[in-house]
Parts: sequence; structure tokens; C-alpha cells
Amino acid sequence: MFVGPFMLVFALVFLAPIVYSLYLSVFRTQMVGGTTFVGLENYAQALADPQFWEGLGRVSLFLLVQVPIMLGIALLVALAIDSGRLYGKSFFRISIFMPYAVPAVVAALMWGFMYGTRFGLVGNINEALGVSLPNPLSPDLVLASIGNIVTWEFVGYNMLIFYSALRVVPHSLYEAAEIDGAGQWRVISAIKLPAIRGALVIATIFSIIGSFQLFNEPSILQSLAPNAITTSYTPNLYAYSLSFSGQQYNYSATVAIIMGLITMVIAYVVQLRGMRKEP
Repeated sequence: MFVGPFMLVFALVFLAPIVYSLYLSVFRTQMVGGTTFVGLENYAQALADPQFWEGLGRVSLFLLVQVPIMLGIALLVALAIDSGRLYGKSFFRISIFMPYAVPAVVAALMWGFMYGTRFGLVGNINEALGVSLPNPLSPDLVLASIGNIVTWEFVGYNMLIFYSALRVVPHSLYEAAEIDGAGQWRVISAIKLPAIRGALVIATIFSIIGSFQLFNEPSILQSLAPNAITTSYTPNLYAYSLSFSGQQYNYSATVAIIMGLITMVIAYVVQLRGMRKEP
């Protein structure tokens, strides 16, 4: 009875859309013939779609490069704040976390303005120094520029996860390490990192899910860099474009289901490997 209201809302806003997407993915609506059942044909079409694979490869590269950098910075900051040797740690903790409070759309617009070569920060630097810096919104650099925005947004969020895990490590372990003469690096490698292993896994899983769901930043920057960010730049943006621009609801649902399955499998593998006990 207590969890009943939650389960009702959960079923309506989470389970029902998934079931409906699965239903849409096995049909195809055509101008001639109307809606017909096609089974797994939409899935076969998606798996042979070069635009889908290009978008998937792009977010996979984003995941492999951006996520380790972001989590590494967050971990270093958390360790620095937890060390007790950082003056004004409360100020640094709040300052680093504050970008997470900025909505993703606002962050993308703000950074898009700064990236501008004619009206933004990059343009002002070019004018002031008389140089020509590379355009951050060019096809070669736009993915790195998006990675910079996402890193700026979520370093503080992941830092808070790591810092919270560090705060519950028993102080008796530190005292024992101090008696044994262990230095700071030894304490970090032998006590702190093993103690927050679960937090590291959780943050990694969240980051994997977020990378495969990449949508807000490329969607907002698309108007500023139309030549660099296409409608199939990421799988989520591709599914959105298929549905709301191309009116291909069935194929869009198929792309979304495939991405959901890929994300689920990879996150599950990371969880298994991350939480596996060493012999």
C-alpha cells in the first residue's frame, strides 16, 4: 500500500512508454497501405543504417575520451578536498559543484556564445591578439567542444559522489596507516581508492548512460554549427529528427530501443567487472 502510488506513477511514466515504443517498433506506417506489421524489419534496417552507426561511433568515441577525463578530474578534486590540506575547501566544493546547477540548455547556449569566432570569447581573443584561433564549432573540433561543456557541467556532480564516499571511510584506517608510516600516495592507493570503488562504478555507469543519451548539447549547438552537427550526429538526435522532422515514428522508436539495449548491456558489463571481487 505504501509503494502503490509510486508503482502507479512508475508504470505510467516509465514502463508504459517502453511498451509503447516496442509496439511501434514492429510496425511501419506508409502513405500507401497504412500501418502494417513488419516484425523485426525495422531493426534490420537500423542495424544496416550507416547514419545510425556513425552516430553510435561518435558517442562511443566521446565516451572513451571524455568520461575518463571527467571522472579523473572529479576524483582528483574530491581527494584534494578530503585531504584536509586545502584551504577554504567548502568554497571550492560549492564552486566546483555550481555548474551542475546550471541547466544543460543554458550551459550549451552560454558555451556556444563563448565559442563564437565573430561574436564570442574566441572572436574577442582573435581580435585582441591579432591571431586566428581554430573555430571550436568546426567539424573537426565540435565533438571536443561538446566534451568540454559536459565536463564543465558534471565534474562537480561526480566530485560530490566521490567526496561523499570518502567521508564515510573509517578514520581508524588512516590512524593505522599513519602508525605504519604510510605516505599520502600509499593511503590513497591502499585505503581511499578501494573504499570508494562502489562510488567509482556508479559514477562510471551514470557517465556511460549520459554519453549514449547525448542530446541537449549537440541539439542546442546545431543552429550555431549546422555544417558540423547533422541531424544524425548522435543516435538520440537521430531518433528525435526521425520522429519530429521526418514523421517516422516507428523507425525512431526502433533506434531508441536499440540504443537502450546497447546502453543497458554495456552498463551491466561495467557493473559486473567493477564490483567483481579480486581473488
